This record gives sequence, structure tokens and C-alpha cells, in this order.
Amino acid sequence: MRLTLKTLGFCATAVLAGCQQPGADLQANVYRAGQVNQKQDAKVVRILAVLPAKIEVDNQRAKATAQLVGGLAGGLGGALIGNSVGHYRGTNALLGGVAGGGAGALAGSLVPDRTLVEGVSLTYVEDGRTLSSAQVGRICEFQAGDAILISPVPKETRVQPNTTCPVPAVSKT
Repeated sequence: MRLTLKTLGFCATAVLAGCQQPGADLQANVYRAGQVNQKQDAKVVRILAVLPAKIEVDNQRAKATAQLVGGLAGGLGGALIGNSVGHYRGTNALLGGVAGGGAGALAGSLVPDRTLVEGVSLTYVEDGRTLSSAQVGRICEFQAGDAILISPVPKETRVQPNTTCPVPAVSKT
């Protein structure tokens, strides 16, 4: 198998695509270790409206991963190209690896520091008051009706999903 820049680019993209989605740790049904097996205030609220929203989250982890993968893929690609050019294969491979690694890391640094993720804006009634809370999650995870609201700390609202998203059918071919 011949390793080309196109193949390296595809591999780097596949590795980056496998990274955890930024903001996934902010979903209402995700808990930190210190919140497990702990009593937390919870109450039933009535969701009145579920609207789509975009939530801005930190993307530093994805950016660091992109820089690392870009540097490694660029270094490997540069070394392979350098090794196949000219009479000084070892020197060319070294120079190509350094240049490719630098270029790959630089390309990875173009990933933005912040990104938008899918979310919902929930309007709900709690103790006779109409309130709103933005949550990271998919619109199909919520519907009008009763839901559980958990407040691990004052002012934090974790409206738990009160329905499930449809599961895509698996084709049998």
C-alpha cells in the first residue's frame, strides 16, 4: 500500500472525528464524580416549550488534539516525501519531517477556541413561576410535559431529558 498525502489527510480526519464532541460533558444527564451517590435537590417541573438553541462551549481540547494529530501526520508525511526526493534521503526525510510536523501543528492551531453545539431552550413552570433554561442536548430529548429538574448547586438547573430520540433503523443488506 502506498502512503500518500491524501491517505494521511484522511487518517488525520478520521482520528479527529473520533474525538468527543465539545460540550458533551455539559449535558443535563452527565455528572461529575463528586456528584455521584450524593443527595441533590430535585423536583418535578412542567415543560411548556422546547426551542432549538446553540450553546457556545470551550473547544481547547479539540484544538490541542488537532495540533497533535496535525503535527504527527505532517511529520510522517513530510518524512515520507523527503525520503523519496533526491540523493540525500536521510537528511531530506529529517527536514521533511520537521517541516511537515510544523505545518501540521500550525494547521491544527486553526481549530477555533470556542464552538457552537446543539442545545435547547426550555421554558418551564416551577412553583408557579415561568422560567427558562438553556441546556446542551438535542431537541428530540425533550417534550412538553413533566420533567425532573435537578439542582446540584443553587442557580444550576439540570432539566433531565423526558423522552428519547428515535433510533435510526439499521438496513439489512
